[in-house]
Amino acid sequence: MTTALITHSDCALHQPPTRHPESPARLQAVLDGLTGVAFEALQRHQAIAATSDHLLLVHPQSHIDAMKGSVPADGYHFVDEDTVMSARSFDAALLSAGAAIQAVDMVVGETVDNAFCATRPPGHHAEPDRAMGFCFFSNAAIASRYAQEQHGLSRVAVVDFDVHHGNGTEAAFLSNGALMYASTHQHPLYPGTGSANTTGIDNNIVNAPLPAHAAGPDFRDAYESRIFPALEAFDPDLLIISAGFDGHRRDPLAQMDLEDEDYGWVTTELCNIASKCCGGRVVSLLEGGYDLEALASASRAHVKALLAA
Repeated sequence: MTTALITHSDCALHQPPTRHPESPARLQAVLDGLTGVAFEALQRHQAIAATSDHLLLVHPQSHIDAMKGSVPADGYHFVDEDTVMSARSFDAALLSAGAAIQAVDMVVGETVDNAFCATRPPGHHAEPDRAMGFCFFSNAAIASRYAQEQHGLSRVAVVDFDVHHGNGTEAAFLSNGALMYASTHQHPLYPGTGSANTTGIDNNIVNAPLPAHAAGPDFRDAYESRIFPALEAFDPDLLIISAGFDGHRRDPLAQMDLEDEDYGWVTTELCNIASKCCGGRVVSLLEGGYDLEALASASRAHVKALLAA
């Protein structure tokens, strides 16, 4: 399998205050983890920034203008108590969204089989008109709409295994039956959304909330009983993964007990479904993960599975 790794050093220039969990060290931990013989086959690419037209696929101009206008000359601007702009945050956010678009071009254009975007800031909490949860733009949603608009794909699915529910992606998909959002997440937990009763239009939303201290067997059962069957029935032309690794037992922001092996397993199974539905076309986007050691090791398991698909 040919796997692209798309990243950019300027994603580290988004610099929230010291001790903020979404730190530049996260990206370095991931990239350090993806070195060595096991990852020599990765095709490494530098991310290209998204344009306003790309962002407008999901976000109104007023939101884009608000984010651009929030960039401080120095110091910080707090969009909310968790979501902080520094001088280069807007640039990093454009690269994070642009990497997702670039990955779609490469995978749909068949220059690679699948892709992993190691970028920050993450995106799955950003609603069409609201930045929140460390996120400014809804990267997975933008990539999904881009795949439809630019490449003519009919149906795109996003599967999100971050420990926090991706309210932003869900909000962008709720009324569009050609887009599917499926999520496992700890519940109750930030942002408080993700009820199993939220089903969207034509049942295009599939939430499988898990309790605190859910471990590998609970996680795997949620996929096998709920998400995999729904994904196969949806039969997407492209699968996008919101790859958050904060469900790991070491992570400080949640209370789930997943291991590296669980991330490898779910990635393999998703790739197997993609091989049946959409020619193996998978784009994976880094979301959360806040223990650096766990983030590195879980990312390794995830990318090894992409390489082996």
